[in-house]
Amino acid sequence: MKTYDHIILGTGQAAGTLLEKLIETGDSIAVIEESKIGGSCVNFGCTPTKALVASARAIHMAGRGDEFGFKAGKVAVNYSAITKRMNTIREKSRKGLKNWIEQTDTIDLYTKKGRFVNENTLEADGVQLQGKHIYINTGTRPRIPEIEGIKQIDYLDSGKLLDLDKLPEHLLIVGGGYIGVEYAQIYRRFGAKVTLIQRSSQLMPREDEEIASGIHDLLTDEGVTIYYNAKATQVTPSGGGIKLYIDQDGKEKVISGSHLLLAVGRIPNSSSIGLEHTHIKTDDKGYIQVDDYCRTDQAGVFALGDVNGEGAFTHTSVNDAEIVLDFLFEGSRSISQRIPIYSLFTDPPLGRVGMSEKEALKSCSNVLKATRPFSEIGRAKEMSETRGMAKLLVDGDTDMILGAAIFGINGDEVINMFAAIMHSGIACRNYRKVVLVHPTISELMPFILDGIKKAGESKESEND
Repeated sequence: MKTYDHIILGTGQAAGTLLEKLIETGDSIAVIEESKIGGSCVNFGCTPTKALVASARAIHMAGRGDEFGFKAGKVAVNYSAITKRMNTIREKSRKGLKNWIEQTDTIDLYTKKGRFVNENTLEADGVQLQGKHIYINTGTRPRIPEIEGIKQIDYLDSGKLLDLDKLPEHLLIVGGGYIGVEYAQIYRRFGAKVTLIQRSSQLMPREDEEIASGIHDLLTDEGVTIYYNAKATQVTPSGGGIKLYIDQDGKEKVISGSHLLLAVGRIPNSSSIGLEHTHIKTDDKGYIQVDDYCRTDQAGVFALGDVNGEGAFTHTSVNDAEIVLDFLFEGSRSISQRIPIYSLFTDPPLGRVGMSEKEALKSCSNVLKATRPFSEIGRAKEMSETRGMAKLLVDGDTDMILGAAIFGINGDEVINMFAAIMHSGIACRNYRKVVLVHPTISELMPFILDGIKKAGESKESEND
């Protein structure tokens, strides 16, 4: 048996943040990773997919030459070159973290599966490792829905799709959440035919209807076919492709395609790490239950990142690590202090922070709303990027921002300003007084408040 001050199980994004501080202490550290170093973000999440988003946007912009006064001719897409660029970027990120771990004297790296054998001991590669502090950072994996015949075909998930060496001719996507929507636009811009199957009546059901409607228009305007209220019931091989059977409002339809991508959510990697040998509890979905400081029910064991169900993003995983480090080294951060923020990396992107309108109306009695279409923002006009809208939600009693949605060019960057405002407790009356650089997208955000009114009074479109 080997004894360590710290054992990190899994190398997702929380691991790097933990290690930066723990290495400074000189404590002994064990890192266990059975798969690729870096977790989902580096290997099949943020890093590679945003590389694809960049390539897809470049292709799209090259085809818009007439709008900007030039002719580029027919754009020839080289999918092999696109994936080579993506792989170079993610491999560099992966190797950077791996080299750092391997070259640090106080860290032992175990590249086999790790699992608990008792409350404070794990086994990896035939070695038992006992830890004073243990950090579970095992992440999530794609959920595979129950579809008849699914095991008889070579389906894709969000990771396998990135390993294709040829562009799909016709990509069928089951799932209209964030992953499905991003991939739909990416592969349509690469030249694939794309059909998306969504079980509910709108894309990304957690979003407000006007935002989801804007995303729908974006995809369909670019040639993506979308089936709503549709459930995938069966899939069969068909020549070199597949046939997907769907039930849409009680009627069966058959769609033929070359590839099938399953994008119906993710499930936690908690069932095979020996939690039954500890006091650690999970919820009915398998997410490890934690308190406000990421502590499990087992003393000395923390759960960080996607596996604890408190956030499914790299930035929340990093913040989990900061919360744990604060707890260990006299800080004050906690999960309950965190304001939800994320982006959908379509082009244009959606940035979201805090509550949606429907969430705000459920929790506050006096919700005010201010909106502005991007067609009324000068900088957007100058860039010919007038699709989208900005929406701010305000508590009419406290004058504090409850949430914001920025669907439009640079929305993924502008949204961070509202996160800072909300975190700092800045009242809208003070935000309205700030002077921002002209001409920019963000400069118009304070002026949106001039049109504020009671939320829920009328149904608005982004062109109101």
